[in-house]
Amino acid sequence: MKRRDFLRSAGAFTLGMACPLAAAKEPKNKVVRDGSRPNILWISTEDIGIHLGCYSDPFAKTPTLDSLAARGIRYANAFTVAGVCAPNRSCIITGVYQTTLGTQHMRSGGSNKPELPDTIRMFPAYLRQAGYYCTNNKKEDYQVPTPQETWDESGSSRAHWRNRPDESQPFFAVFNFGGTHEGSVNKNPQEHAAATRGLGSESRQERTAITPPPYHPDTPIVRQTWAEYLELITVMDSWVAYRLKELEKAGVAEDTIVFFWSDHGQGMPRCKRWLYDSGTHVPLIVYIPEKWRVPGQLQPGSVEENPVSSIDLAPTVLNLLGLAIPDYMQGQPFLGSDCPAPRQYVYGARDRMDERYDIIRMVRDKRFQYLRNYAPFTPYDQFMNTAEKSVIKKALHEAEQAGALTPGTQWVATATKPMEELYDTQEDPHEIHNLAADPAYAEDLGRLRAAHEKWVRQTRDLGLIPEPELVRLDKLYGSRYAIWSALEKKDPAFFDTLYETATVAGTPGEKDRTLLLERASSPHPSIRWWAIIGLGNLESPPDTTAGTLEAALKDQAGVVRVAAARALFQLRQYQEPALAVLIQELENKEVWVRLCAAQALDAIGDAAHPAEAALKKALKDKESKYVVRVANHALNHLLGTNTQVR
Repeated sequence: MKRRDFLRSAGAFTLGMACPLAAAKEPKNKVVRDGSRPNILWISTEDIGIHLGCYSDPFAKTPTLDSLAARGIRYANAFTVAGVCAPNRSCIITGVYQTTLGTQHMRSGGSNKPELPDTIRMFPAYLRQAGYYCTNNKKEDYQVPTPQETWDESGSSRAHWRNRPDESQPFFAVFNFGGTHEGSVNKNPQEHAAATRGLGSESRQERTAITPPPYHPDTPIVRQTWAEYLELITVMDSWVAYRLKELEKAGVAEDTIVFFWSDHGQGMPRCKRWLYDSGTHVPLIVYIPEKWRVPGQLQPGSVEENPVSSIDLAPTVLNLLGLAIPDYMQGQPFLGSDCPAPRQYVYGARDRMDERYDIIRMVRDKRFQYLRNYAPFTPYDQFMNTAEKSVIKKALHEAEQAGALTPGTQWVATATKPMEELYDTQEDPHEIHNLAADPAYAEDLGRLRAAHEKWVRQTRDLGLIPEPELVRLDKLYGSRYAIWSALEKKDPAFFDTLYETATVAGTPGEKDRTLLLERASSPHPSIRWWAIIGLGNLESPPDTTAGTLEAALKDQAGVVRVAAARALFQLRQYQEPALAVLIQELENKEVWVRLCAAQALDAIGDAAHPAEAALKKALKDKESKYVVRVANHALNHLLGTNTQVR
């Protein structure tokens, strides 16, 4: 079966998820304040993996969470839909994938910030409608503006369930711990001492006893960083104890269902921002008091092995409270009455991370991890200003310069990625050995690849539309959520053609040249963009290819003009007019085109010398710190400096 035919037929299959454009069912909105509904307490923390005692981490010192797991249920295979906070939080609060909402890029701020369509609500609004008092203390970071209907109190450290006007009113309360965030892991010794001043000697970590994972160098400074990370988790554990004690003091502990979860994996290199288990495999513990348990569903101290996803949190809360789950939600409940069959797979996505673009999709079952790289021509380690501040990242660079990289740390120096990655996490928990080319795993590879392609169609993944075009279509159709339907109605073959072109463009062969030349004249800028990228990835272009790229320097879409200029530099053709285009686009009124132009200038290295003045001017870009960061990195290379910007 041809790829286009397969993708088209894949759209006919379902994954147990409702059509994302269906109208919402109204919840059962009877207001109840007679004690017949439980309270819900969400305790979230930032940037930690499964480094808790109850997850068998040999170094963890987490008595509170271990006790909570012993009284509740621990999810052994809980995963987030992204390895970074804001895209994942947009999914958690809506029950809709970030790639369906168009909130997949980290972060989409300023005047181009996406908004929720009228048909989508943040799920606490349904709880408020049913009579719940809803508070969030205090982090939101949902990628979209928060509708006023969502919370009774939010965004403040004073937001608390105790503030409800009537003690008989049930509550849904969120408390978030920020002390485990990436920034805290990279603090200096004095700052770390202040953050952990409440810990006794018995709660400290022995630095020399810790062995870092194989994707990090095994050096004293790396061991120290891991030790400090674990100590911050112990501080967090004490904070959880305080939150639970509040329930007991108020006499509501046995009327409150408690969720504990992390927003993604640890804030370290090859962890946060990535879709490996180190970035998406998170702790999830749920305690349900006996009076609120569904018979036979939860036994204290039990472990659930079936995969669950962060997208399932919203529908699970609604289901536990007996409220209808809106049809547009793409998650599924894993607790409460009438739950569907357990998941076989969970899914994830990585797109722009701060100032750098990438496109990766994940499918994970209980054993295997599948990754699909739609931009295999980009390295694993793209320079990102924030990530470079990591102590471990500096140790990786030192190992690279010393020629001391191991097979596990080699990722930091790899210029490209394979199109597919497959890992047996049972035999290879750190996901070092890619099995995608191993014939012995062909069946698992094909199964997970097919699951990925079904998910892309079913969830209406917008990830292959370049960000400047996504912004334009958002304005044209009223929301990013509406883009897929609008384009498919206008051209039923659009997404099939887009995905086929993107797949070819990643690692094209000579046999693909004719198709790419044809697609370079598509009426759709997104398809033209991928075709131009593919032509740039070919070698030894004939005149027809170079002519097509030169013509694309005048394309109506700025993002296509930038792609054409970069492709010409890759092929060492028409570099002077290509450079003129990049300099011009660095002042494009559309911020994401400017970012693409800055990245292209950064990528061409020494050839960007004539653009020094334009890059210096870009350092004053008031709308985008990301443009500033990339321009600064390009100038550091050109001028031989090493200045880091905020």
